[in-house]
Amino acid sequence: MTFRYTDSQTRQPATRTLPVVQFSWLILQHVLPKGLQRVRDYGLLHGSARTLRLNIQLMLLGLPTWQLSVKTEPLKATRDCPSCQQAMHCVGITRPR
Repeated sequence: MTFRYTDSQTRQPATRTLPVVQFSWLILQHVLPKGLQRVRDYGLLHGSARTLRLNIQLMLLGLPTWQLSVKTEPLKATRDCPSCQQAMHCVGITRPR
C-alpha cells in the first residue's frame, strides 16, 4: 500500500509504501480498546484547563500570573419541576452504548 503523508520534521509531503498488514498496524496503534478514555479528556490535559496550564507554566518560569488568575463562574442551567416549580438537580446522565 502506498500513501501520502506530511513529514513532521520537514513539513514536506512524502510517500511511503508498506505491506497492508504493517499499514493496518500503524493505523490500529491509535485505536483505544473499548471502554477506555483518552487521557487528554481529564485533568490538566482537558480543554477547559487551559488557563490553569498557562498559570502553571508561568509559575515554573518565575513570571507573575496575575493576568491569567481571573476566574469566572460557569453558568449553570437550571430547570424547574413542572409540578412543584422547585429547581431540579441533575443526579446523573446515561448515554447509550
